[in-house]
Amino acid sequence: GFGRQHSRVRRAPEALGQFPLSCLAEEIDTPGPGQIKALLVICGNPVISAPDAGRLDAALPQLDAMISLDNALNETSRHADVILPGLSALEQPHCDELLWGWATRSATKWSPPLFPPAEDRPHEWEILLRLGAICAGMPPDTDAAAIDDGYFSNLAALSGADPAAALAASPEPGPERLNDLAIRTGPWGDRYGENPDGLTLEKLKERPDGVDLGPMVPRIDEIVLHDDGKIDLAPDHITADIGRLADRIDRPVEPLVLTSRRHLRSNNSWMHNVKVLVSGKDRCTLLIHPVDAAARGVTDGDTAVVSSSNGSIEVSAEVSDEMMPGVVSLPHGWGHDKPGTRQSVAREHAGVNNNLLAPPDFLDVPSGNAAVNGIPVEVVPA
Repeated sequence: GFGRQHSRVRRAPEALGQFPLSCLAEEIDTPGPGQIKALLVICGNPVISAPDAGRLDAALPQLDAMISLDNALNETSRHADVILPGLSALEQPHCDELLWGWATRSATKWSPPLFPPAEDRPHEWEILLRLGAICAGMPPDTDAAAIDDGYFSNLAALSGADPAAALAASPEPGPERLNDLAIRTGPWGDRYGENPDGLTLEKLKERPDGVDLGPMVPRIDEIVLHDDGKIDLAPDHITADIGRLADRIDRPVEPLVLTSRRHLRSNNSWMHNVKVLVSGKDRCTLLIHPVDAAARGVTDGDTAVVSSSNGSIEVSAEVSDEMMPGVVSLPHGWGHDKPGTRQSVAREHAGVNNNLLAPPDFLDVPSGNAAVNGIPVEVVPA
């Protein structure tokens, strides 16, 4: 769905039941009915990764309650009233359903945990179920496994399986039986005994190298439910914006615009606290074309001031013909110099946060999401 609800402050539309992250700070710091008073952050660092990051950093202390479910003591979790660490990825089994969804073949693999988890450490799913129960008014000592049974039974019914049969086949609570449900009710599954030769999670575990069931097959007739059987490439909320876009075609060209980038060794902010990943040369630099650098008196290795309508930062310049003239680039996820952040390695390689330059009104208009590229900026020597 799209646009069934709108945010309180700027009236941004929801998409698939979600509002844009660009709305979060204003929904916290703008008084009135419906003001956000509590926040649960799950393995995220929006103080670094959100647009207009400075406003969000200032807004989080205004919450009545904030919980972080995270193993990292990062720029966001430093504001939390409670930090609930989960298990290490090496203490959990792994069956990737996200990235394999983009594969051109029907393949998957299950991997066991490398190390047994400590007995007194709850799993993330247990923490989330218990938090959900508390928010629903249940006692703190509510049996998380019983809640999981109910959740699993509902999912089984939605998948066309008999909930009782699914529970009997997968009695252990947690995400592994969700993997099993997805496999067994999928096109290759055993349908809980209806197709005895079909795939189950247990059969997948017996194949340490994974399974490859061949190339993808056409399924568009099953997936697209529009009356004409076609994908709608021009929904009303897109076509309604064409006039605004047409008016912008002849706008003056900005002398310099900022684009974001990522590096293989620093895709996300948590990677900057891993010593081996931040070793070597500084990767938090401003890439700038030689022509633009010369016109502004900036030389390679200089400290430059990058300014937008929302603020300014100082960063080392890296003159490079990898950039087009008129475009400069800063990497995503840096800026680990905030007081109270307990990440010693990241603080030694703090870098700068390009999201401090993102204006709150620099948005993709139909969706309300922040536009992270094309921000007009100025660059001068420090």
